Amino acid sequence: MSDVLDLTCELIRRRSVTPEDAGCQALIAERLARCGFVIRHLRHGAVDNLWASHGQGGPVLMFLGHTDVVPSGPEAAWQSPPFEPTVRDGRLYGRGAADMKGAVAAMVVALEQFVAAHPQHPGRVALLLTSDEEGPTNLDGVRRVAEDFRASGERIDWCVVGEPSAKERLGDLIRVGRRGSLSGTLTVHGVQGHVAYPEKALNPIHAFAPALVELAAERWDAEPATAALPDFPPTSFQISNLNAGTGAGNVIPGALHALINFRYGTASSADALRARTEAILHRHGLRFTLEWNLSGEPFLTAPGGRLRETVVAVCRELCGLEPEQSTGGGTSDGRFIAPLGVEVVEIGPVNASIHKVDECVSVQDLQALPAMYRSVCERLLV
Repeated sequence: MSDVLDLTCELIRRRSVTPEDAGCQALIAERLARCGFVIRHLRHGAVDNLWASHGQGGPVLMFLGHTDVVPSGPEAAWQSPPFEPTVRDGRLYGRGAADMKGAVAAMVVALEQFVAAHPQHPGRVALLLTSDEEGPTNLDGVRRVAEDFRASGERIDWCVVGEPSAKERLGDLIRVGRRGSLSGTLTVHGVQGHVAYPEKALNPIHAFAPALVELAAERWDAEPATAALPDFPPTSFQISNLNAGTGAGNVIPGALHALINFRYGTASSADALRARTEAILHRHGLRFTLEWNLSGEPFLTAPGGRLRETVVAVCRELCGLEPEQSTGGGTSDGRFIAPLGVEVVEIGPVNASIHKVDECVSVQDLQALPAMYRSVCERLLV
């Protein structure tokens, strides 16, 4: 077995379901400390965060990852136990193999190799890990650490995120940005009553339906802005949950509840989306309450950025591929680092099995990752 495969297996064995770290960061800190990294454990609330750095001055290249994983689901549905790493048919199976303990292990091995080969390298290399990437709020993970960095003036120039980005082959897609995510919890208030006497009630389902039609049909981005920003798809409005009713067939409900979400690029703003949504609801005469939660603003590492060009060159040279440069998918912790003025690019293994039963990663891809991350270090710092 290779060093990166051994370390990935050790991490998978630790049942680090959000926000538990289960000793993953301690294992990594011990390894990096032996290589001369300065180690800081930044625990906030129930969340473990690790900051390890090597070198002095700038520029600063940071690798970003998470040690937490989502729950396994029914363990009996797995072909092999989710927290017992198993290799079969050229793939490593286990919860977190792809998302993202494999990439974390590759980052650690790459950093060990880089500082061994270049002990007096210019600038700094660093690793930031959290145990709260998969959680619902992300309050005490990278979001909190980024606030600490802003307050202390911690310098970061480039950030490589190890999220599983590839579609079919390692290096076929990198993330050069992410859309923002704005969610809302909407309650439309009606008047409960008997279905036989609708004149004595107000059905919130009927009241909301015309507004929903308008919300779903709305074009949220201004045309010139959208055309000028081809890196992002158009803003998406979705309702992920809609419910009303008492369970009785003869009762008009008194309220309707909906969960809404916007995924948006830099052609829109959270403030504008909130204001336009509420204007539509008011225009339809609805009595409602709406609580908003901004998970993250959109970010983009522009074409020509040194990190973006470096990662593309690594994919060409080591994978023989011209990577798609995408802003699709969900969100990542890169959204908390980019506002510090940092170039952010995500590159990692194939994402086809993430969060699924029998999550897995190609052993060949896993063994190739450290060389890719090390090459990024050498191209930027040596």
